[in-house]
Amino acid sequence: MPHLSIQYSPQLDQSHDIRALCEQLGEVMVETGVFPRAGVRVRAFPAHHEFVADGHPDNAFVAMQAYVGAGRSLEDKQGAGSAIYAVAEAFFADRLAGGHFLLSFEIFENDPALSWKRNTILPRLKAAADSG
Repeated sequence: MPHLSIQYSPQLDQSHDIRALCEQLGEVMVETGVFPRAGVRVRAFPAHHEFVADGHPDNAFVAMQAYVGAGRSLEDKQGAGSAIYAVAEAFFADRLAGGHFLLSFEIFENDPALSWKRNTILPRLKAAADSG
């Protein structure tokens, strides 16, 4: 963990490199020192069917949700959240300067009793770091 999911208006694909956004967000997640690289996942999904606010055709949105494992302090989560949000704000600065854009971000903490996972990437990265 963390897993960051992004839902967004599909017209943003015409004006913004969403893959680059995913990469930038993934990097800042690691740079915060709160999240291990092997656990970071960033994925984005265009909302092919949407209605935003008043239905104006120029309206667009980006809704980001991060799911994190339990055990981090509130301060760590808030600091990481602020850093992640700042990257998204900078990425969409042009859209935020207009009157047709919504940007949101929330962090949710998973209950370990209700979370199942298996990660084979972590041992591989650890072995590579130990040998090199």
